[in-house]
Amino acid sequence: MSDLGISAASAAELVMMRQWAADEGWDPGVSDMLAFGAADPAGFLVGRVDGSPIVCCSGVRYGRDYGFLGFYIARPEVRGQGYGIALWQAVMAHLAERTVGLDGVVDQQDNYRKSGFKHALNHVRYSGVPTVGTGSVPAGVELVDGRSLPFRQVADYDRRFFPAEREAFLSVWVGLPGHRSVAAVKDDELVGFGVLRPTDSGARIGPLYAASEGIAEAVVGRLATSGEEIALDVPDVNAAAIRVATRLGLSPTFECARMYAGGPPPVVDQAGIFATTTLELG
Repeated sequence: MSDLGISAASAAELVMMRQWAADEGWDPGVSDMLAFGAADPAGFLVGRVDGSPIVCCSGVRYGRDYGFLGFYIARPEVRGQGYGIALWQAVMAHLAERTVGLDGVVDQQDNYRKSGFKHALNHVRYSGVPTVGTGSVPAGVELVDGRSLPFRQVADYDRRFFPAEREAFLSVWVGLPGHRSVAAVKDDELVGFGVLRPTDSGARIGPLYAASEGIAEAVVGRLATSGEEIALDVPDVNAAAIRVATRLGLSPTFECARMYAGGPPPVVDQAGIFATTTLELG
């Protein structure tokens, strides 16, 4: 094994990491990395041999107590040579003293357990062309462009469903060109929120938060355009979210395991999460 040099990714290497994720079939958003880099500029690491990138991994720090691991990829030609675990250790050092989450492919759960991670739930990707149109909006609920709301209101609502503040990421996520966001408002309070972003194969919606199944369906109906293929990464512990995905005519196509180390699973409003934001950053 040649010496591995590890350092934070450059802007060009963030684009490279997105392409590596696409090569793995993960179907990342077209503009994901613009928002991801804002979340923790020091949290995207690349391992190089003789100056050439061969492995990558992210360890994004949120607040003082939480972190999320993703983009754990070794190029096919170097797998099994120890480079991946060396980079993993560097990322875990970056996330030291925190509860750390990840979404990993199910068949790698045993390997993650060896590093202290424990299973909490699965995320199931439901994909397809929605069979509904704009959907009926529940009485008293108004759907508006998410960018029209005070950002503080959006960030506070997001905090109900995510273990830490992530304002830098969220401010970019909502406003990126090509992203569409819809908020559901009732009596001046947020009762639903969703963001759609384009991918190489269609679009993904995440997050999708809602106070009810009807609100979730209405938000998806407003976000999706006719004939557009979408995907939702649905937590399997939320039966209501599975019902919504099924009624929309979407089918399960992929599954991964949400696991945590360093502390118990964070307490959030799980019943209101109809699709997680991303599998890479939580």
